[in-house]
Amino acid sequence: MPCSATSASLEREGFSRARTLDVRRLGVLPYAEALELQRALVDDRRAGRIGDTLLLLEHPHVITLGVRGGRSHVLASAEALAARGVEVQETGRGGDVTYHGPGQIVGYPILDLNPDRRDVHQYVRDLEEVLIRTAADFGIAAGRVSGLTGVWAGDEKLAAIGVRIARWITSHGFALNVTTDLDYFSLIVPCGIADRGVTSMSRLLGRPVELDKVQQSIVNQFSNVFQFSHLEN
Repeated sequence: MPCSATSASLEREGFSRARTLDVRRLGVLPYAEALELQRALVDDRRAGRIGDTLLLLEHPHVITLGVRGGRSHVLASAEALAARGVEVQETGRGGDVTYHGPGQIVGYPILDLNPDRRDVHQYVRDLEEVLIRTAADFGIAAGRVSGLTGVWAGDEKLAAIGVRIARWITSHGFALNVTTDLDYFSLIVPCGIADRGVTSMSRLLGRPVELDKVQQSIVNQFSNVFQFSHLEN
């Protein structure tokens, strides 16, 4: 069953109980700390100590390497990266190389897809849908590109998605460029795709965008797409 199943279809399958989402807004968090936090929360979710959770945060400047990527798609030297205060971190997520930094909203859903949402393809498509709807809330027409993961405005990537699913517990997630300094993407081949650019909400709109308002839109649309009633800490 797709993870965006309606409550009516859930009831037909016997899963009519209300679903809640714990949303945690963490501000700026170093990547290594966020990785350790995710690992702990995945264990907690699998053991039933917590419910479904969405982490929303920003990272200091960091380049992350997915399981499909390698350092061959990092264009800058170690010295150049150090001079700009950019770390490089290996991850356990899917996808290739990407950049995280200030002005970018990163979302890490820690969800149990058992028993009714065990569809990896649909899970990724639903994450895309959340971000497409979020962009639309601000008047941005974004969408998908056939054969590619993520959210796009024309030929430019607005949001990257790279997930990990272990025994149907999710981690990692998405990164939406809001007021991101796009020059940092010149340090890499974003997602290993050399012939497409990147963009941000503020660039598309030609004005600053408040991150708090975008975070709230993400929470609303995440709740809508995944059929949660959200609860914030």
